[in-house]
Amino acid sequence: MDYKKASLKLHQKHGGKMEIKSKVPLKTKNDLSVGYTPGVAAVCRLIHAKPETVYTHTIKKNTIAVVTDGSAVLGLGNIGPEAALPVMEGKAILFKEFGGVDAFPICLKTQDPDEIVQAVKWLEPFIGGVNLEDIAAPKCFVVEERLKKEMRVPVFHDDQHGTAIVVLAALLNALRVVKKNIGAVKIVINGAGAAALSVVRLLIMAGARSRQIILVDSKGIIYAGRDALNPYKQKIAKITNPQKIRGGLAEALVGADIFIGLSVADVLTRAMVKTMADQPIVFAMANPDPEIAYAKAKKTKIAIFGTGRSDYPNQINNVLAFPGIFRGALDTRATQITEEMKLAAAYAIAGLVAKRELKPTCIIPAATDKMVARAVAAAVKKAYNNKKA
Repeated sequence: MDYKKASLKLHQKHGGKMEIKSKVPLKTKNDLSVGYTPGVAAVCRLIHAKPETVYTHTIKKNTIAVVTDGSAVLGLGNIGPEAALPVMEGKAILFKEFGGVDAFPICLKTQDPDEIVQAVKWLEPFIGGVNLEDIAAPKCFVVEERLKKEMRVPVFHDDQHGTAIVVLAALLNALRVVKKNIGAVKIVINGAGAAALSVVRLLIMAGARSRQIILVDSKGIIYAGRDALNPYKQKIAKITNPQKIRGGLAEALVGADIFIGLSVADVLTRAMVKTMADQPIVFAMANPDPEIAYAKAKKTKIAIFGTGRSDYPNQINNVLAFPGIFRGALDTRATQITEEMKLAAAYAIAGLVAKRELKPTCIIPAATDKMVARAVAAAVKKAYNNKKA
């Protein structure tokens, strides 16, 4: 199938992918009087007197905003808010289909961090959470940090944390297959944007040794003291690559057990793979084209190969994380999504692949498996309640 042509046809036929439907009938005068005026005034008065009832009498209890400025869309870059809308619509229908969460796509016509923060804060009366999406680094860090401090609803930047959760889930199972320990492996991450920095933090929480992690950006290996590092890269440089290995991706990969690609297509060569440790794990997650083509990867010693694509084995896709994360957060009325909740989500996803099913081409549940969101939501709620207790 030509997915590009099919997608263009689908979007034009339906005028987008979303609509709003009423939960209640509006067929009679009584229906109108109860659902709207005069009856609705009683609900307004109740909420005014008891603000917490906005969660029990309105859509707030099950509604999030999917917010972008269009500055870092998929593999398309800074294409602006209008061009980002199809992706945000897609995100919204995934929330509904897999998590039962009502999500509104909010595409802001500004790329100023202060204006983004203010705009999102103005939405707080009607939303129960915020999913930030496709906002360029390092601006995305600033926006998320401020919103988490200044809002009383959970804020989650999916490009960072959703990616980290599914990468960890896939890696936990991949390591079981090749019989390696997360605390003993050398990990190379190509790309040092929002997703990569979050992946590092979650891997360390799960037991990876920070001294065994090397990040590579467009200018080469990251190490403490290197030029052209923004404050976020400087922070991560202090805890990774203490040996101060220098060079590019080729130098970083010598002896590496794991390659995680969060960058661009075709940067990983067969020659580089040869220098990696035995039974290497490669997650080539650049979209739409991975860091090494599937056909080339099959001709190397790669033991386990994963991508973000649905037409290859081991699709490492954020849809395994974000619907369940927000389902659990909304159900508990959490005001934050904590690191413990993210870690619990990753273990829940990994745990859904039974030992008898675990193999090099099956390390993570299918993106369409609706059991995943339920399991993630349950794990998130448990982690939240444990910390609350």
